[in-house]
Amino acid sequence: MTDYLVIYLNDHLMGATAGLELFRRAAGHIPAVRPLVEEVAEDREALLRILTAVGGQPDQVKVAAGWVGEKLGRLKLNGSLLSRSPLSDVIELESLTLGVHGKLAGWRLLRVLHDPRLDAAELDRLILRAERQEETLEDIRLATGRTVLAPQA
Repeated sequence: MTDYLVIYLNDHLMGATAGLELFRRAAGHIPAVRPLVEEVAEDREALLRILTAVGGQPDQVKVAAGWVGEKLGRLKLNGSLLSRSPLSDVIELESLTLGVHGKLAGWRLLRVLHDPRLDAAELDRLILRAERQEETLEDIRLATGRTVLAPQA
């Protein structure tokens, strides 16, 4: 029998791996992101605990794919060939926002399953934290986008 929950959690683990790598990279260029890195690492650890609680284990191929995918995502043309473009900050913030939104969607779905193997209180905390992370990233993204993309007077 196929355990779709384990597959689903491993898919989220792949995304969490890529997301954590991107958060770490972005934090080196966008100081306002730095406080979120530890939380995102804790969220990934929570996902691993949940995967174990439902009887699954990490799919190392998917974890590696998430790691490699983030590295490949760095290869993009943002108007500067030899140095980091200011547009990279905007694109990375949008990617981080999308990742956190996906994480939030996952936590919410797990919460409505009412699976006795899942800790409802922990999921509630994870949901609240992801909502706050999403709001924080949106504020940073808008401020950065205004700075980078606004017409220069």
